[in-house]
Amino acid sequence: MKKNIVKILLAAALLNAAYSCTRDFEELNLDTSKVLEVQSGQLLNPALFEMASQAYLRANDFTFDVMQYSLDFPNEGNTYSRYYLTENSGVGYWNHSYKWLKQIREMLILAEKEGDNNNKAVALVLQSWGYANLTDSFGDIPFSEANALDEEIRKPKFDKQKDVYLKLLNDLDAANKLFNTAEKLKGHDQLYSAETDAAGILKWKKFCNTLSLRLLLRILDRDGEIDVKNRIKKIVNNPAEYPIFENNTESAFVKASGTAPFDAPIARPQDFTTGRAAADFFVKYLNDTKDPRLSKFFSKARDLNNKDIGYKGIPSGYKAGTVFDYTPSNLNQNLAKTPLTIKILGYSELQFILAELALKGIVSGDAKTFYENGVKASVEQWDSTMPATYLAQPLVAYDGTLERIMMQKYIALFFVDQQAWYEYRRTGFPKLQNNGGLLNNAQMPSRFMYTPNSKLLNSENYNAAVQSMGGDDINTKVWWDK
Repeated sequence: MKKNIVKILLAAALLNAAYSCTRDFEELNLDTSKVLEVQSGQLLNPALFEMASQAYLRANDFTFDVMQYSLDFPNEGNTYSRYYLTENSGVGYWNHSYKWLKQIREMLILAEKEGDNNNKAVALVLQSWGYANLTDSFGDIPFSEANALDEEIRKPKFDKQKDVYLKLLNDLDAANKLFNTAEKLKGHDQLYSAETDAAGILKWKKFCNTLSLRLLLRILDRDGEIDVKNRIKKIVNNPAEYPIFENNTESAFVKASGTAPFDAPIARPQDFTTGRAAADFFVKYLNDTKDPRLSKFFSKARDLNNKDIGYKGIPSGYKAGTVFDYTPSNLNQNLAKTPLTIKILGYSELQFILAELALKGIVSGDAKTFYENGVKASVEQWDSTMPATYLAQPLVAYDGTLERIMMQKYIALFFVDQQAWYEYRRTGFPKLQNNGGLLNNAQMPSRFMYTPNSKLLNSENYNAAVQSMGGDDINTKVWWDK
């Protein structure tokens, strides 16, 4: 492990000095003999930024397509927007996640040795965020034995998703208790600047508990197995002990400044819009409700004479042979230009979580108020102003249904890694279009298949996981979805 920590320190050293950096924190040419000591806090920023960048790319590369935000266009072949996934679809996500979770593990080990509770808590939060996304994507995953080459574990077992969730929730509860809001963070903190302002530690604590609520809602239907509802109530009913986000400024949003190594995840904005179009489902709803976020997300469409025809998308999964007599709206290139904000977990999402919990009678409070707070927060986080009449529109006004909450939550989850996909699998909302060209029997994929290397290099544990899961295909449901 010592060699690995030295590599990460070299990256951290560049972040903390005014040297020119590259995005690959592990490939830097420096004199390792000059590195004398490693502190856990120096490992935070490289892992945090790379994990956030991967979250941004997952939204762009995968979620946009399966959740009908945008689609490859023109393309009548096998694409994510048609629900075409292979055993390679999750490979990059799997490899990248484990790479940086390995370094978070090293940060955690160092913090424990140093007796640094704040950095230990931060590591637990980031570890929980990363592994939650992995298990929601694959199901059972290497977890308790993952990234443990220093312990001579080369073929880790796959932990059951239930066990992963239980450990993550317990880790987040432990992290909440570890945070010392009277002390600044040792090291450098790109998220909340907690190294210069102890108030940043309180924001980390709020991130921790808000993340717990995200995870608890995800497994709400498994209440009898993990006592989900009581865990939710413990957090929501004890704000002094378990603080959660109170406004947009506390959201877990990472800044990509454009100054190396904090570059945009997509190098050229033109690549962001090449070969794609806005999806009709998303654009039409935003258009019909005169949503102020529409211009932030998309460009306008044009007819064949290059005349502006407003915002108009392409139906996702359209039938082969369909002819379109216009150039559709596309994603706004500003979404890929620095400075930009990478969204991990926002205040708006929390408000929609609370709206659903209030609707179901699990927490006190007015579901309508939470819902409207969520809409307003989402609009404002995109630097837009909500029209006075927006919430009164028939398609927007709170109507006491989960479908209405989830439609606005779907908008709020635009560009938030794969959360919209997870939430669709959990709730079935929003009701997406079937335009006649979907594959997989028009069934939303339930997971990624395990990677080829898992099957080849860790076959015994892979086979045990497949038996436990009930198969290894894109329609195999994960534990919380069964």
